[in-house]
Amino acid sequence: MTPLATRALETMRRHSLLGDGGRVLVGLSGGADSVALLFLMRELEARGVLHVAGAAHLHHGLRGAEADADAVFCAALAARIGVPFVTERADVAVLARAQKRSVEDAARRARAAFFDRAATSLDAARVAVAHTKDDQAETFLLRLLRGAGTRGLGGIRPRAGQMIRPLIDIERAALRAYLTARGEAWREDATNRDLVIPRNRVRHELIPYLGSHFSPGVTAVLAREAALAQQDEDFLHDQAIELARRIVLTDERGTTQLDAAGLAGAPRALSSRVVQRVLEQGIEPSGHVTTPSISYDHIEQVLALAGAAAGAVSLPGQTAVRIGGRIELRKGGPARRSAKRMGGPAGTVFAVSLSIPGEVELAASRLAVAAERLDADLARPRKWEARGAEVGVAAGLLELPLAVRSRRPGDRFQPLGAPGPRKLQDFFVDRKVAREERDRVPLVVDGRDRIVWVVGQSVAEDFRVTDPSRGVILLKVRYLGGVG
Repeated sequence: MTPLATRALETMRRHSLLGDGGRVLVGLSGGADSVALLFLMRELEARGVLHVAGAAHLHHGLRGAEADADAVFCAALAARIGVPFVTERADVAVLARAQKRSVEDAARRARAAFFDRAATSLDAARVAVAHTKDDQAETFLLRLLRGAGTRGLGGIRPRAGQMIRPLIDIERAALRAYLTARGEAWREDATNRDLVIPRNRVRHELIPYLGSHFSPGVTAVLAREAALAQQDEDFLHDQAIELARRIVLTDERGTTQLDAAGLAGAPRALSSRVVQRVLEQGIEPSGHVTTPSISYDHIEQVLALAGAAAGAVSLPGQTAVRIGGRIELRKGGPARRSAKRMGGPAGTVFAVSLSIPGEVELAASRLAVAAERLDADLARPRKWEARGAEVGVAAGLLELPLAVRSRRPGDRFQPLGAPGPRKLQDFFVDRKVAREERDRVPLVVDGRDRIVWVVGQSVAEDFRVTDPSRGVILLKVRYLGGVG
């Protein structure tokens, strides 16, 4: 048995990927990694470790004659070495449009469904795919750059359901050397050189740069970090489940509720996971349409609600409302709800969390205030004004979560362009805001309760947009019942 087959076997046993003698289906794309995987599995089969049930190839219908040649190559290879071969064709571009997904996501889902069918037809217990240590490093970097937490940084797991990855601890270069030594050919996918694709930029530009300028062993370092993140995430996941059993409740109507004190008193690493889990469960999928995702901001807003006396948070497909000692999750979308009334003359005292993206309706003011992030390309051409129905504020200067509230005694802020801070009361007098209207003017504040926008009047100087490339939050106001 070759050293590479021994390494693959060690990975399989360390992660309990397949029982001895188990039947495994090999995903075969025709690329070097998958071709090497097939030969390595055959080596292990010869030693009685497992049984290769067959090879499976999905034609994605994307690359014309080149993809046709890949399918022919895979069929010929399977026939030459004597393993059953299963193939199907999918029009991934059509699937992506129909499902409103990216082509990459649609392809991934199509492959998973195909592998399930192929494994069933060949009575395979597991499906082996050819992700390598290099794939792990690339995934870690991609997710780090996108702001993933520990769960995301864990990268590619050795096993996900029936799918296993025996090569996850082996370098891509070692697999190519293995095939070359055997005199075996493989197919090259031209799209793997397309630098428009983020993963390819990481593979061909970022990792080589890090390797030459910082650490020659960067791939191994990144893969090790992913493994450590997986270990931490597994432990924290189990602890979060235990916490959820104590503080997540369901009432007689089937409504999910969170014990606010229990949530506020738990370690942040656990409470954030509990919130993410219940919020994701609260989103109802709609056919094949991509459902909204729960972001870091959404989780932070619910956690802030756990420490508040009252309020509500607008979320994708649902609303979290603080009621006494509990936070109730109410289904409904789009996520817009009236602000929680908290007493005061004519119900004009209010406070409600503002999601990004999201919108809150303020019955007392007859206004709706919304927030969304702008891409740098959309933000750059604009000249941001101090007043108006739409204003931009510097995302990097905010401390989330945002909230919308009425004025309070002692409020101060520095209007855009003003020489220094001043009392909000004096600002209203100068702007000739009628006394009876001042309690109804919404204030957008950040997580430190700093005034970001006196709605319709002025952005605070502290949050002036000076460099759109560092991120802009677009704040908007409209009159209820029509466009303001």
